[in-house]
Amino acid sequence: MSSLVNPSSCSFRCRTRNSCYTIRKKCFTTLLVFLLYMVTQVQSCGPGRGIGGPRRTRKLTPLVFKQHWPNVSENSLGASGLQEGPISRNDSKFRDLETNYNKDIIFKDEEGTGADRVMTQRCKEKLNILAVSVMNQWPGLRLMVTEGWDEDHMHARESLHYEGRAVDIMTSDKDRSKIGMLARLAVEAGFDWVYYESRNHIHCSVKSDSSQSNHASGCFTGDSTVQTESGDRRRLSELKVGEKVLSVDSSGNTVFSEVIMFMDRETRQSREFVHIETDGGAQLTVTPAHLVMVWQMHLSETRYLFADRIQEGDYVLVNINNNLEPRKVLRISAKLSQGVYAPLTQEGTVVVDSIAASCYALIDSQTVAHLSFVPYRLVQKLFNLFKFSNDNNSLSLPRHEGIHWYAKSLFAIKDYILPSNWLYH
Repeated sequence: MSSLVNPSSCSFRCRTRNSCYTIRKKCFTTLLVFLLYMVTQVQSCGPGRGIGGPRRTRKLTPLVFKQHWPNVSENSLGASGLQEGPISRNDSKFRDLETNYNKDIIFKDEEGTGADRVMTQRCKEKLNILAVSVMNQWPGLRLMVTEGWDEDHMHARESLHYEGRAVDIMTSDKDRSKIGMLARLAVEAGFDWVYYESRNHIHCSVKSDSSQSNHASGCFTGDSTVQTESGDRRRLSELKVGEKVLSVDSSGNTVFSEVIMFMDRETRQSREFVHIETDGGAQLTVTPAHLVMVWQMHLSETRYLFADRIQEGDYVLVNINNNLEPRKVLRISAKLSQGVYAPLTQEGTVVVDSIAASCYALIDSQTVAHLSFVPYRLVQKLFNLFKFSNDNNSLSLPRHEGIHWYAKSLFAIKDYILPSNWLYH
């Protein structure tokens, strides 16, 4: 791998800290491209459609009256998630809503205020996709939105219409016989919850944009705690790069591993989290697409599973006197919280609030995620060997708020070269 790097471009001699930071990024970009190229070459030999492969067509089945998809309540984690609060025109959040001027969609707009056109970015994207599907399914017809964002409080108290996350729809010919198929098309368009609510319309809603942010990592809350090498409990909001925290090695044993960066750290952002409660009282709050270690009783081994795919009755690994023991999941719920923190350790794992978890998210493979950070770990060790930095923040300088530049670069490259079925959906 050393032949890939020009020694002169990665020289450790630099006059200022900023110039050193620029040099590091150049070195990492070269190493990163090489690693991801090797990973994708291996993946390309496996089964599956991959990029540009053949797609199978399948017959679409209409939803039946009063059926909703998925078969959970609208405000659950598996559907559109928690209500975050009504948005008025005077609310600061109103600036984040978008106005849909798609000419292929008819907006009923009974109020005459244009409110039906106002919606979140995710809702707008799904609605525009559905509009195309409607025209393909029934040439000459268009999608009609009968209800969108509600600023007049005409819906139920917990309605997502108040946040611009829900729409009521029908076809432009108002043909009731098409409602069931329209519901199926809405499911295919990617709405997070679709309900054949009445003979005259379909109710559709989506997750909040904040819960669907394009982050390069999953996160824990700032109040979540880890155990340091000294035995103290430390909140993630107080944790520093260079400290060693309780983690899990490749053999499944607890070890203390150095925190080498924060892949994401945003103190003011509100996110939707999965809250896991176990037998014995251990609780973990983590973003839905974060990997958590789950104990498979029938195989007597662990696997990594996205937090929102863990079910009540599953077993997670809980730290008991520095030994991991399986504990049954008693309850899973959704929780809104402010502040997101994603520490990365040398081991790629971390024990948070006594529950063993990965440091990674979004990609459904602990191995692949860990490999993608190998260049960062190698160069960091090299810098530490030469005592390149006088503090323990080494490659994370300058201290950042938001997604770390390496994680951001990694996922930007991923968008071009990794198959979409590697990603969390």
